[in-house]
Amino acid sequence: MDVGEMLETYFERLSEVSESERYKQCLQCGTCGGSCPYGIASPFTPRRMILALRAKLIDEILESGAQWLCTACYTCSYRCPSQIPLTDAIIPALRELSLLEGNPPEELAAALMNTARYGNPFRESPRKRDSWTKEVEFEVPLMSKKKEADVLFIPECFGAYHRRCREITKAFAEVMYLLGVDFAILGNEERCIGDLTRLCGEFGLFEDLMEKNIKTFEKYSFNRIVTHDAHAFNALKREYPKMGFEKEVLHHTQFLFENLDKLKDMFNELDYTVTYHDSCYVGRRNGIFEEPREVIKAIPGLRFVEMKRIRENALCCGGGGGGVWLDSFIRNFLKERPAEDRVREAASVGADVLVTACILDVPMFEDALKVTGLEGQLVVKDISELVLEAIR
Repeated sequence: MDVGEMLETYFERLSEVSESERYKQCLQCGTCGGSCPYGIASPFTPRRMILALRAKLIDEILESGAQWLCTACYTCSYRCPSQIPLTDAIIPALRELSLLEGNPPEELAAALMNTARYGNPFRESPRKRDSWTKEVEFEVPLMSKKKEADVLFIPECFGAYHRRCREITKAFAEVMYLLGVDFAILGNEERCIGDLTRLCGEFGLFEDLMEKNIKTFEKYSFNRIVTHDAHAFNALKREYPKMGFEKEVLHHTQFLFENLDKLKDMFNELDYTVTYHDSCYVGRRNGIFEEPREVIKAIPGLRFVEMKRIRENALCCGGGGGGVWLDSFIRNFLKERPAEDRVREAASVGADVLVTACILDVPMFEDALKVTGLEGQLVVKDISELVLEAIR
């Protein structure tokens, strides 16, 4: 039997193995550890973690804190030849054990508790969820009043409450308004969609959020959901259907691409150089690579350059998997965060603007600009902000 036949036989056998048992098929090739943004610093790389699980040394993993270093970037799962579900199954399961033992990092524990109590990790009142609508010069309809719409827009928690991310929400809402889109929001009826909660191992809370959100969705008539939050998009597309939710879900890059012919007639010229960051849950996890690039390239005057690590091989910002709430914890293991490496890469290709498509990217990268001394040299914008600038 030659190598090709051996591999074919291996993958045939692999398809018959359940996900819960697939870690036993690990080849110990080390591809995952070499791919991990924190692989160089973690006491247990994904490969070593699987080895420890086989040896029933779960306590050693939990005591090390390695389970909290995962940014859920999906690189290890994407590249694994044995298709081991590290990101969606093994890491969250280890995190669940940590939560049950009462040993999560303090910042993360607070975010999860706030989500359970307030429906968002910021400990903000649900009544303030649509307060951003008072900062725009056009009406943003509420589903409770409108009852039906073509598009249900989900700003999610960061888009509703985080000071910087609210600017992205307002920009995308204005783009939809200028396009004449029939859209509405849930306002104070919206709760956290919960994808980061799931990835952090709080499965009970995630299921509760899903049930409540689906009940709210079912109250109204709409054709599809559009969101600029990559994790909300991922959960609504991949997890919510498991509980019977069947509506079409679009990421805002897909929506912008869908309306590109209209947008081209509205664009004005912009004169600077941009590069694009493939966000983990837009690109690698959900295969959206061409749409955002086509939108950017359609803006007249822009000079588009690519970084070295792009598409499936793009570097994570470090905010996923709860990383956005684990900054001080992660500092115990690594001095430089992935976001700092990424903004240096963007600056090295001569970009004036780093364009992103995940709402977590902007605050992560803007903070990295301050740390690296690149603030003022490089600007970070969500693709919707870039589009609105071109329209204005």
